[in-house]
Amino acid sequence: MRLADFLDKGATIDPEAACLTTDGQTRSYAQVQELSYEIAAGLAARHVAPGDKVAIISSNDPTAFTCVFGISRLGAVWCPINPRNEAAENRELLELSDCRVVIFAGAYAQLVEKIRADLPLVHTWVCLDGAADGALTWEAFLGSGGDTAAETEPVDDLAMVVGTGGTTGRPKGVMLSNRSLETMTALTLMSYPFTARPVYLAMAPLTHAAGVLCFPILALGGEIVIMRTADVGQFLTNVESHRVTHSFLPPTIVYMILAEEGLDSTDLSSLECLWYGAAPMSPVRLEEALERIGPVMAQLFGQTEAPMMVSTLAPQDHFLPDGSVATGRLRSAGRPTPLCTVAIMDVDGALLPRRERGEIVVRGSLVMDGYYKNPAATEEASRFGWHHTGDIGYLDDDDFLYVVDRAKDMIITGGFNVYSTEVEQALLSHSEVQDCAVIGLPDDHWGEKVAAVVQLRRGGEVTMEELRAHVKARIGSVKTPKHIEAWSDLPRSKVGKVLKVDIRDELLQEGQPVTRPGGRAE
Repeated sequence: MRLADFLDKGATIDPEAACLTTDGQTRSYAQVQELSYEIAAGLAARHVAPGDKVAIISSNDPTAFTCVFGISRLGAVWCPINPRNEAAENRELLELSDCRVVIFAGAYAQLVEKIRADLPLVHTWVCLDGAADGALTWEAFLGSGGDTAAETEPVDDLAMVVGTGGTTGRPKGVMLSNRSLETMTALTLMSYPFTARPVYLAMAPLTHAAGVLCFPILALGGEIVIMRTADVGQFLTNVESHRVTHSFLPPTIVYMILAEEGLDSTDLSSLECLWYGAAPMSPVRLEEALERIGPVMAQLFGQTEAPMMVSTLAPQDHFLPDGSVATGRLRSAGRPTPLCTVAIMDVDGALLPRRERGEIVVRGSLVMDGYYKNPAATEEASRFGWHHTGDIGYLDDDDFLYVVDRAKDMIITGGFNVYSTEVEQALLSHSEVQDCAVIGLPDDHWGEKVAAVVQLRRGGEVTMEELRAHVKARIGSVKTPKHIEAWSDLPRSKVGKVLKVDIRDELLQEGQPVTRPGGRAE
């Protein structure tokens, strides 16, 4: 099934049923279908052919999301772009994926202006709302398609190219096929509770997990309520007023909901499944959520290269047969899903027995088709015939998967991936920094927080706040360290390699930051 087929499947159930609802306005399945055909025709009129890449830069918006189905109808390839990225990163992603058309919200016209001149392959820019220099208005774009009913078979099975960072900080384009997303959708439908026609509340970015979780909802003819901005108070209001059955939130937002004053007075009885994932979650907070939000918490574990459903912890799996909370199981990532083979592998490619730790590897149609135009990275990720997740973990005797470490220096903070090398390069670009190391530290709010230790040049003078501003200007606030210390020297191995394990242990000593002689902490 193509992505547009999930919309069409829902329309066969009831074309007049609510499909997309935002700001109190609802579009039926028939209306969303009609607009998706107009979008496909507009793209065809701009010489977009099957297999061409089309990017969308927008926050949560029903028209922007409908573009996904128009792109699919034409056999083109969707490239979701996170508008929170810095301009340089988005320019690199658009160049990497060979995008021909960029559809963007007017709120991001300044971002587009910064990168447009450096993207000669992009021949068409379309503004979803209002007017922007060098871009078609939405009305002009749709009007160019005329009455053409554009629908074309794809040249291959490629549905999406999703940008992801690497340990060097340079992005890669993950190729996700229709088959992969169909597998993810099937696994969602078979792994979690669904009764009648679901109502899904999308507050998390549709460019991430919240977007692909819409496809199983559409297949059942459900309604998707789209929140344009993240507001936990409004989230609770929407759950109650729309009788929401399903939603997805990263742990940091779950923590905010638990702290929300109106939580205990909100009627959450309609909820069947509140997915959490994309970052480590505190078992203590999870147990509180099970009590106060309800027995509806549902974990998912995956990555961009094997989206969402490598393993699952359904709501009922959070409890023992006697109804008590399965506290020991809350640290797990659930059990491997039925259409996905999961194993633990050592560095030589040997599969390890239960309870032995090694790299988590995956097989199955869920896994990506590779990295776009990057055969070396694809080969590296698929050594020994398995997809390598880069995560270290083990399977217990009951087949529950536990993720205990990351082989790559990736930090997940607030549901976003941060690569330590990228942050280190930003720090090292400051004239006063001689060396540095970036690690992730546990954080009750963010899951993990980015922390850095810097060694200044001899006689160097710079405040940690100045360093934070320096990093933020280059790679954005999400990746900026929330804690920075300056040390007179960094611990190193005999060959001069900085020992991050030692740094982490010292920072975690008695749960307090440590200031070494000659340094300072902020």
